[in-house]
Amino acid sequence: MGSLTQRLPRPAYQDRSRALVKTVLYRLLMLVVTVTVALAVTGDPVAALNIGVAANLVKTVTYYGYERLWDRIEWGLVAE
Repeated sequence: MGSLTQRLPRPAYQDRSRALVKTVLYRLLMLVVTVTVALAVTGDPVAALNIGVAANLVKTVTYYGYERLWDRIEWGLVAE
């Protein structure tokens, strides 16, 4: 059994285009989920679509800000 301080192999990093496609597809999936839930609650397709679009825009912007904030926090980072 290896030492607890032994480094694990560095994980592979994905290309930016792959990350962008994954992000867009995930947000589209979440849009469908949000609209479906909103439709079940309101019974109004227009209101459900408005809720879905608004919620996903707010969540996307919020997440971007959250990631930018974490880029400024050094806690938990390990120097190579």
